[in-house]
Amino acid sequence: MKFFLIAGEPSGDRLGAALMAGLRELAPGCRFEGIGGPAMQAEGLASLFPMEELSVMGIAEVLPKYFHLKRRIRQAAAAALAAEPAALITIDSPDFCLRVARIVRAARPGLPTIHYVAPSVWAWRPGRARKMDRVIDHVLALLPFEPPYMQAAGMSCDFTGHPVAAEPVATADQARAFRAAHGIAPDAPLVAVLPGSRRGEVARLIPPFGEALGLLAEAMPGLRVVLPTPAHLATVVSAAVRDWPAAPVLLVAPDVATRTAAFAAADAALAASGTVSLELAAQSCPMVIGYDMAPVTLWLMRRMIRVNTVTLVNLVSETRAVPEFIGSDCTPENLSAALAPLLAGRTGGQPEAMRLTMDRLGRGGEAPGLRAARSVLAHLAKGPPAAEASGGDI
Repeated sequence: MKFFLIAGEPSGDRLGAALMAGLRELAPGCRFEGIGGPAMQAEGLASLFPMEELSVMGIAEVLPKYFHLKRRIRQAAAAALAAEPAALITIDSPDFCLRVARIVRAARPGLPTIHYVAPSVWAWRPGRARKMDRVIDHVLALLPFEPPYMQAAGMSCDFTGHPVAAEPVATADQARAFRAAHGIAPDAPLVAVLPGSRRGEVARLIPPFGEALGLLAEAMPGLRVVLPTPAHLATVVSAAVRDWPAAPVLLVAPDVATRTAAFAAADAALAASGTVSLELAAQSCPMVIGYDMAPVTLWLMRRMIRVNTVTLVNLVSETRAVPEFIGSDCTPENLSAALAPLLAGRTGGQPEAMRLTMDRLGRGGEAPGLRAARSVLAHLAKGPPAAEASGGDI
C-alpha cells in the first residue's frame, strides 16, 4: 500500500512522521512518496522538493512567491497522480495542500483524499469547510471540538488527539541538567523565546521580543534566554539576536528531549502564536504570546475572526489564562509587563489551564500518530469516494 503525503511546515512534518510510523505499524510494508521535512524523511520519505519553500503565510507574504508556488502546486499534483497511491494525505498548510487536492480530485475523482489538521473554521472563514468538502473526503482533527464542524460540511472526521500530548514530560533532573549544560545558574531567571518557524514571523517578532527582553534585563541583571530555531533559520536568527541582552543560548534544530528539557527549565516563555503554546503547556511552562503580521493580512484577519483569542491553550481549556498581544498590541512594553510576574512565580490560572488542555488533547491515551493511522485505514476500508465534480476554488 502506497501513500502520497504533503506537509508544508515543521509542525506538519512532525505530524506526518508520526502518522507514517503509525501506518507502518498497522500496515507493514506500506510505502510513502510526497513532500516533507526532516522528520518525515527520517521515516523514509524522499521529498519531492524542500518543504521549506511552502513555509509562508499571509497575503502579503505569499504574493512575491505566487508564481513559484503555483508551479509547485502543479508539480505536487502531477507527482501524486503518477504515484497512484491508495490515498492522498495532505497535512495542514491548506492554502497549498487543498489546491493540490483540487487538481488531483478533478483528474481522479475516485482517489481518497484525507486532510490532517482541520482548518480553524471555528475561528475564521467558516465557508472554507464547504469548499473543502469538494476535494477532501476525510479529516483528522487535532482538537476535540472540531469534528462537528467538518461533519456538518459533509466530510467524515475523527478526533485523533494532538501529538504534543504524547510527548514525554521532562523531569526536574533533566531541567537542571539542561541549565548546567548551558552554563545557566539554577536560580537565574530563564526565558524560552520562540519567534516562529517562518522567515516572515521571525523578521516581525525578533525586534519586539528582543526589546522586551532588554526591558526585563534592566530589572533582572541575571536574566538568561534560550531560543530554539529550525535549521533553515539558524543563520538569520543568529544574526538577529547577536546584540540581544542576556547572551541567548541558540538551539539549532534541537531533538525532542533537548527541546522539552529547555521548556521545563525555563521560568517563562515568550512565543509566537501557534502549536508552540501547546508544547509549552505540555511542559508546564507559563507563557506570553505575541504575534504580528503584514498590515493587510492583519486587517483581513480581524475582519473575519470569530473568536476573542488565538492562543490554543486558551481555546482548548476554555479560559483566557494566557496573555496574548496581537498586531499593534505586540509591543516590548506589553510583552515585558506580562512576562515579569511569570518570572516572579505569579502564574495566575495558567497551571490549571495547561493541565486541562493536555487532558483534553488526549494525554495518557493511545499515541495520536497511531490513532490517526487507524482512522486513515478505517476510512479506506469503507471504499473509494463517490465521483463528483470539484467545482469552485479553495
